[in-house]
Amino acid sequence: MTSLLYLLLLMNGLALPPAKVYGIWLGALDAGGQKLRIQLHVQSDASGKLTTVLDSIDQGAAGIPCENAKLAGNQFSFEVPAVKGSWTGTLSDDGNELQGTWSQAGSITLNLARQSSAVSMAKPKPKYDDAKPPITLDQLKEVMDADLAQELKSGSLSAASEGGVVIGVVQHGKRRILTYGPVQEDSLFEIGSISKTFTGLILARMVAQGKVSLNQPLRDFLPPGTAAKPAGAEITLLDLATQHSGLPRLPDNLAPANMSDPYTDYSAQKLYDFLKKHGVAKPDHTEFLYSNLGFGTLGQALANQAGLSYADLLKREVTDPLGLKDTAVKLSAGQEKRFTPGHNGMNKVVPGWTFDAVAGAGAIRSTAADMLTYLEAQLHPSQAMQTAIQSTHELRDDALPGMKIGLAWLFISKTKSYWHNGGTGGYSSYALFSPAEDYGLIVLYNHTITNEGSFADRLGEHLAERLSGRPALIFQ
Repeated sequence: MTSLLYLLLLMNGLALPPAKVYGIWLGALDAGGQKLRIQLHVQSDASGKLTTVLDSIDQGAAGIPCENAKLAGNQFSFEVPAVKGSWTGTLSDDGNELQGTWSQAGSITLNLARQSSAVSMAKPKPKYDDAKPPITLDQLKEVMDADLAQELKSGSLSAASEGGVVIGVVQHGKRRILTYGPVQEDSLFEIGSISKTFTGLILARMVAQGKVSLNQPLRDFLPPGTAAKPAGAEITLLDLATQHSGLPRLPDNLAPANMSDPYTDYSAQKLYDFLKKHGVAKPDHTEFLYSNLGFGTLGQALANQAGLSYADLLKREVTDPLGLKDTAVKLSAGQEKRFTPGHNGMNKVVPGWTFDAVAGAGAIRSTAADMLTYLEAQLHPSQAMQTAIQSTHELRDDALPGMKIGLAWLFISKTKSYWHNGGTGGYSSYALFSPAEDYGLIVLYNHTITNEGSFADRLGEHLAERLSGRPALIFQ
């Protein structure tokens, strides 16, 4: 709405008329088959200067400031420094469409249409039931059948959605696996960023073996000449493993040929090209900044040190020692038959993601049974793995509000439990373990994170609440 001050200025001939792009605009980016709605608010002040902010509706990010908004004739452009992105395009003759391109590690078409009102960013407040006694494995199926009844009828697990989930719980050394929808107990899923915890364990194993040290500079593990020694502090392996390196979430030279498989052509050379340009200096003040690039770089660095591919290093340091037969980057022919189809945000089947240089950030596939073995090892590690596993649990820095971080694992201070989640183009996952209460849980879901958020996260949190006897989220 035009301000009263603006109207007064306009009536007295002191204000310029609103720019032609003044108003609210809405469009959608195609991010690997998932539509991400973008909302743009454009205003102009009395001098005609444009002020622009952006909402990424489906990522829950509102009011992202834009800079250098310019309108020349019908050509409009602006920059979004917070995400290193920009948009440029053309206003239609009728003034109701902006047709152009979004640039951020590649270029994607982003057309915007004028709106009469803004899409609300407010989400319904979640509802919780009263606290109940902690459930046991014997009660698990009965309780979850009742809790998920609505989701099975018309929600994330309905027949129409093709949603399938495998839930696994290990409690006091015993385990139970439940399935809902078109999946099996031994179905394989992409676990996405839960892979980071495996990369953290690889690091801890190599430290325990004396092959690397936590405070060793990243530069030591890059090809000669990749990055110059900075004048001050430089990024270490520990900085990468605790998400305190200062590296951005993604590299600015990620320009996938196929948006449905965005990491497949991001090679080691492209990673080195980015690091050569960016440098390996550690900022003076680093806070927790979740970075797929950082963990991908850590995985590549460790693979370089070992003289192996990340996939082979994972096998040597984690999956073979723990006896994980169904956990791998590359699947066998038999495993491929059990690799459940993934779905994007529009419920369409999509292919799995493949990784090259940044495999350590999210390349692993697994089953509920293997993940329970992995979580049981967190709770009760063998003597051979004890030093490394306990090292990954050691709290080393601040993370999200109310949380600390070890080597990849996030620690919830209130519940004294460790967790990590994951999401790829067709899958989402959630893992948690509680040393204090001696249980672990895994949720593997055959859909990506959607406009409503992560169903795997909600289910995992709900299950933890049931197992701990806390008020539990109600599925509606």
